[in-house]
Amino acid sequence: MKQLYFILSLLCMAMAATASPTVSEKTLQGQITDAATGEPVVGASIYLPDLKTGTISDNNGHYRLSNLPAVRTTIMVSYVGHQTIMQTIDLRTEHTLNLQLHENNAMLNEVVVSGLTGSSLVSRSPSPVSVVTPRELQKTAATNIIDAVAHQPGVSQLTTGSGISKPIIRGLGYNRIVVVNDGMRQEGQQWGDEHGIEIDPQTVHSVEILKGPASLMYGSDALAGVLVMHEDHIMPQGKMAASVGGEYQTNQRLWAYTTNFAGNQGGVVWNWRWSQKEADEYTNKRDGRVPGSQFSERALTGMVGVNRSWGYSHLKLSAYHMKPGLVTGERHADGGLEPSEAYQKIYHYKAALDNSFLVGNGTLKVLVGYQQNRRKEYGHDHEHGEHEHEADEHEHEAGAPGLDFRLHTVNYDARYQWSAASCWSFAAGAGGMWQHSENLGHEYLIPSYSLIDAGIFASATCQMERLTLSGGVRLDHRHLHSYELTDDGELCFTGFSRNFNGATGSLGAIINVNQHTNLRLNIARGFRAPNLSELGSNGSHEGTFRYELGNNSLDPEYSWQGDLGIDYSSEIVSAQLSLFASDISNYIFLLRLDADADRYQYQAGHARLWGGEALVDIHPVEPLHFENTFSLVNGVQLHQAEDARYLPFMPAPRWTSDLRYDIVRDGRRWLNNTYVSAGLECYLKQSHAHTANGTETATPSYTLVNMSAGTDIMLHGRRLCSLFITAQNLFDRAYMAHLSRLKYAEDGPISNMGRNVSLKLIVPIAL
Repeated sequence: MKQLYFILSLLCMAMAATASPTVSEKTLQGQITDAATGEPVVGASIYLPDLKTGTISDNNGHYRLSNLPAVRTTIMVSYVGHQTIMQTIDLRTEHTLNLQLHENNAMLNEVVVSGLTGSSLVSRSPSPVSVVTPRELQKTAATNIIDAVAHQPGVSQLTTGSGISKPIIRGLGYNRIVVVNDGMRQEGQQWGDEHGIEIDPQTVHSVEILKGPASLMYGSDALAGVLVMHEDHIMPQGKMAASVGGEYQTNQRLWAYTTNFAGNQGGVVWNWRWSQKEADEYTNKRDGRVPGSQFSERALTGMVGVNRSWGYSHLKLSAYHMKPGLVTGERHADGGLEPSEAYQKIYHYKAALDNSFLVGNGTLKVLVGYQQNRRKEYGHDHEHGEHEHEADEHEHEAGAPGLDFRLHTVNYDARYQWSAASCWSFAAGAGGMWQHSENLGHEYLIPSYSLIDAGIFASATCQMERLTLSGGVRLDHRHLHSYELTDDGELCFTGFSRNFNGATGSLGAIINVNQHTNLRLNIARGFRAPNLSELGSNGSHEGTFRYELGNNSLDPEYSWQGDLGIDYSSEIVSAQLSLFASDISNYIFLLRLDADADRYQYQAGHARLWGGEALVDIHPVEPLHFENTFSLVNGVQLHQAEDARYLPFMPAPRWTSDLRYDIVRDGRRWLNNTYVSAGLECYLKQSHAHTANGTETATPSYTLVNMSAGTDIMLHGRRLCSLFITAQNLFDRAYMAHLSRLKYAEDGPISNMGRNVSLKLIVPIAL
């Protein structure tokens, strides 16, 4: 009830803000030109991220933005192949702004990220952040959104075949990572190994990856980091546009389609999209076709709202349905894989009201959202059967799911951001969520539960000419209640209640040593309350080939992490080095109790992790790039025997190398942004495995060769379509990734996907 009162209070604040006097309207105009040639840049994006409004430059490079509030705000100008410009502008006094774009050579990308007190350049962020740009997402061949970002330095994925991927940041995943979509945290029962991220990749404009504790911004569960899925920019005033796209991948005969329609008429804005994907079982040359690895996906997403001089109010809706198969791993006597009849049905529905109001000298942002996740599991032959109903036969009729979870979540967030006349900017607010999970199947794994989360925070940033300081503090409270369950007189789950409190914060600085070099320092404290699976599970988790037992005496995880980074940029080479060390008390992990049985229980220990990422991009001549990255993480538990010393599921050290030649950079006649690329992904041997009771095994090294090419096809200066061709694992290498769960299939390991060629076409339609 208190949670409901708080949400209603936020809505009252929002209505009060809309009742404030209308802010005086201003106009901003200017011209965008190329710094090298002085020629106008056609189609450059001019965007005000805090106001969610923008436009594009015309054939003469001119732009004009009207109906703007008279406030200080941030302007971002970007164009493919050029460095992004981001600067603060005072619309009360500035009405004309001409800008020059420099080519994006070997200089580190000046991309925009979500800072503690508002948008900022990544070069002004003390904590380690990387961004996957819209063009990178378009060029990447992937089966889901996590697969698309998992090749970034420091990021990996825990996979179950090709359809289900879970993000891993610097060796940590599951409920230690928060995924933000539509402005709020995505809640899809992410405690499960075979529970992926229910987001349509086509709706993601760019991805922001925060590496390290981000509890200050997002509360519990952001102990390892955050993935922020940014949506498409709002269309320019008076414009409408549509697009269609398709993709085909050869290995599992994947077909994907998408279409969307967006516009902005008189400040009424909208963006609707339909996507569909069908994939057969994948193949590799060791196992042949892998039964149960097929999947299908459908998604409808939409946004409708208003942009006014007082701010904006956007209603976002989405419905996502996925039907992934489940690989059982059973084999014939000759070693071939048995057909699999096991599968899941996953539904995710979401509604979010995202508001931003100009109040005083700052901005009040209020978001309230509801999401429902429904997860059904079918077709397993449950051998354990300890918590399966022995009920009437109508309960076991064909088509009835075994495991059936329904999760309701209400999210709320309110924050006020403002800037002082000096270099300081501030933010303060409150946020949290209410959850209720139901067991609707005739088998059990976790009990039903209710959860209440609430947190308050305050942060500040001081941006001087050569020094940026940033930090803040946060207090969180979580109440979790698990419901007792009996079945035919047998006690399946014991009811219990737990309260968890966390105090977190961060403090960081970035120093501009000289025009080529930046030095980053950051220290942060993270907090994560144990989830219900860790506290109360008791049943067969067939998708993971194990029986899981919870431990309701577990305490919250707390971490201290220090980050040190250095960036160097010149016209010929850019380099970036990020190092980290993390200490986690009460680290929760799943321990195999007996090597001869698939019984696991959650335990806690004291963990330490260290590692980092390195990037070097060499640019000897204008069209040529030679980019190399290296990622390493090492995680250990203190005071353990040698076979239990290493934390399970630590990603193997990874080196990637990519040689790209830009054939056409600024073509206007037939081709534009045309490139060819060849690359290597080298995964070193992972011998730091948690081998106690056969929990996991070491993984040998392997190298994959990839090639790609892409271009925009032009006509009279306009883009007709974009075409991308990618070949992954070109030489059809049979390998097993260390973070593939199919490595531990019931009757022996199953290799990852073999050679895969992808063809992607995107056609914009101007209206």
